[in-house]
Amino acid sequence: MKSNAKSTFIEMLNKTIDFSIDFVESKQTLRAGNLSSNVTFKINVHDSAFYASFLAAGNLGLGESYMAKRFEMVEGSLEDFLASLLACRIDKVLRGSLRSTLKIVPYRLQDAIKSRGHHVRKHYDIGMDLFSSFLDSSMTYSCGYVQDETDSIEQLQINKFNRIGQKLELTPGERLLDIGCGFGGMLIYAAEHFGIEGVGITNSKKHFEIATQRIEQKKLNHKIKIEFKDFKQIDGRFDKIVSIGMMEHLPRHQYANYFLLIQQALQDKGRALVHCVGANTFKNDHDHFIQKYIFPMSNQPRLSEITSQIERNDLAILDVENLIRHYGYTARHWRDKFNLNREALTGYSEEFKRMFEYYLTCCIAAAQSSDAALYQVLFMKNHASRIRLHRV
Repeated sequence: MKSNAKSTFIEMLNKTIDFSIDFVESKQTLRAGNLSSNVTFKINVHDSAFYASFLAAGNLGLGESYMAKRFEMVEGSLEDFLASLLACRIDKVLRGSLRSTLKIVPYRLQDAIKSRGHHVRKHYDIGMDLFSSFLDSSMTYSCGYVQDETDSIEQLQINKFNRIGQKLELTPGERLLDIGCGFGGMLIYAAEHFGIEGVGITNSKKHFEIATQRIEQKKLNHKIKIEFKDFKQIDGRFDKIVSIGMMEHLPRHQYANYFLLIQQALQDKGRALVHCVGANTFKNDHDHFIQKYIFPMSNQPRLSEITSQIERNDLAILDVENLIRHYGYTARHWRDKFNLNREALTGYSEEFKRMFEYYLTCCIAAAQSSDAALYQVLFMKNHASRIRLHRV
C-alpha cells in the first residue's frame, strides 16, 4: 500500500499545486506539481509512511510526520511550504473530486480502524517555562498589532493594548471588565496608561495566580483585581468591556449567553470589544492538528455569528476589522523566540518541541494563505450615544 500511497500522493500534487517539489527518498528523486517551473521546495523523505499519513489525515498527518521526523525540508522553509499548500486549497480540491476521494478512501479507512489510543489526545503538562519561552513579558497569548514591520513582540502587544483602549475610548476612573483576561496584560496596561479601574475574570487557576501576583508587583491592587470564576458568573456593571481570545474557546451553544451577559453588564452608555480568531468563510472547517494537539474543542466563529448575537441583544455595531495578517507577524515572533529557547526546555520531549514548532508555523502560514480571520468587533449599548467621525 505504501507504493500506492506515494503514487496517489504525487498524482494529487500534479493536479493541484502550481509550483514544484522534489521528494528525495533512498537517493531517488520524484518531482511533483508544475513540472515546467523551477523547483520551489526540496524535501528528504526519511519514512515512506509520510505519503499515506498525509493522504489519511491532511495537515494532521503532515504535522505528525514532522513530529516523527518522517521528512525534512532541504530547500525552502516549512513556513512557505505550508502557506503554498494552503494557497492551492488541496483539501477543497480533494473534497470536490470524486475520483481523487475514492483513491484516498483506503488510507482514511486504514487510519480510522487503528486502535482508539491512536486518536487519544496527548495531555502534556505544559508549564510556565513553555509560555515564557515564546511570549512577551506581559505573557499575552493573542494576536498583536503591527505599526511597523520591525516591531518587536513586546511592541506588537503594546500596540494592541493601546489601540483597543483607544477604540473603547477608555478614560480615567471608568470601570473595565476583561472577560478571559489571561495573565492580566490588557487590564494592567489599561490601568497604567488610561487610568481605569477594573476586574479581570478567568477560569484558569494558573492565570488567576500569576495575574494577581503581577498586579501586586505593580502596586495596582487599589485599581484592578482578578477573579477566579467562569464568565457565566459575571456580576456588576461596567463602563467598558473587553474580551480577547476568549470567544473561540466557547462551544457554539454558549454564544448567545456570552453576548447576553455582556449586554447585561454594560452601563447604558457602555462599549465593548470582542477580539477572536474567526473563520472568513461560510463553513468552518476545523484544523485537526490544532484540535488534537493544541486547542481541543475550539471554534473559529464566523463574523455573522458574532454580529447576529450583537444585533439580537439590541447592541449597536461601531467597527469591524479583520487583522489576520497581523497574526502572521505575531506568530513568527513566537516561533523564532521558541526556537531560540527550545534547548533550555529540558522537561519536554523532542517530539513535543517539534509539535509546538509545527503549530506555530501553521499559525504563520494560515495568516498568509488560509480562510482564517482575526476579528475585532466594537459595539455599544445605547444607539443614541456619540459616535466619532473617524475610526482609530
